[in-house]
Amino acid sequence: MPHWSVYTGNSAPHDGIDRLPEPPPWRAFDGEPLVPPPRDADDEAAVSPDRVHRARAYVATAESVQLVNAALVLRRPLLVTGPPGTGKSSLAYAVARELGLGPVLRWNITSRSTLADGLYQYDPLSRLYAARQTAWREREDVSRGGVEDHLRLGPLGTALLPYARPRALLVDEIDKSDLDLPNDLLNVLEEGQYEIPELMRAARLSRADATAEVLADGSDVPVTVARGRVRCRAFPFVVLTSNGEREFPPAFLRRCVRLKLRRPDREQLTDIVRAHLDTPPGEAERLIDRFLTRAADGELATDQLLNALYLTGVTGLDAASRDALAEQLMPYLSATADGDGF
Repeated sequence: MPHWSVYTGNSAPHDGIDRLPEPPPWRAFDGEPLVPPPRDADDEAAVSPDRVHRARAYVATAESVQLVNAALVLRRPLLVTGPPGTGKSSLAYAVARELGLGPVLRWNITSRSTLADGLYQYDPLSRLYAARQTAWREREDVSRGGVEDHLRLGPLGTALLPYARPRALLVDEIDKSDLDLPNDLLNVLEEGQYEIPELMRAARLSRADATAEVLADGSDVPVTVARGRVRCRAFPFVVLTSNGEREFPPAFLRRCVRLKLRRPDREQLTDIVRAHLDTPPGEAERLIDRFLTRAADGELATDQLLNALYLTGVTGLDAASRDALAEQLMPYLSATADGDGF
């Protein structure tokens, strides 16, 4: 049996995902037809400099490495909680880069998000307009009517396509959702499949092979959907992030691997700064000390420290002016006695 740990956290890309152990019998999926692997070039946002840097510079803890591997082996979603700025979202990009999972599919959750938003979007009005502009005469053409031309899979729907390798899906800030979304999402992730009623209806009326070519999220390359049903082959690596603004149902929690990220200590902050910036050690240590002292009295995010280090390093200011600028760049994120300074 292959070693169960495939993610190392050292950021160097490798093919360890091919050595992933077989899934538990209750988490095995057999979706088809197999979908070709995605290319980074298919999604311009995936190769943007900011995402590439976040993935390369991520500093993983031993606990996060262990629980990422647990989620991969068990084929379960990874629920990542923690204060703002602790790298919850960046973890998905780091894992995808190291394991070669392709562009990260990102679903940003709001209070109005529904399960349908994540699965697919269908525009019936554009289809109706197109039908009126086209001289379709045969029943088959009218009934099937190019439904797939007006439908695009969402990030969740794309992640559940039958890929040979798992896709990486980031469901960001799920704690901002309404009360029903976690349970709705749970059902789809538990089954590893979903249906597209518009394509199923067209398939029933069609005398052809009942397949449709639809666009996937982040790509203009069509994929094949058979009879309106999508079922995964390799369960996606799903990262659900939460700032802890709400509680989740027990049924949802027990089906997730749970990772709680904590505020980084001095050693971790030093590693993070070294990964992101080429800052002289003396200057970095001085601002890290100030950041930790200030963070003891209120909520701060790591990117505030990085912003302060970067800007004070390029402005050419004297020491006193740099200190004043750094203080302005590191205000508390929560209601605290922010007038104390540092």
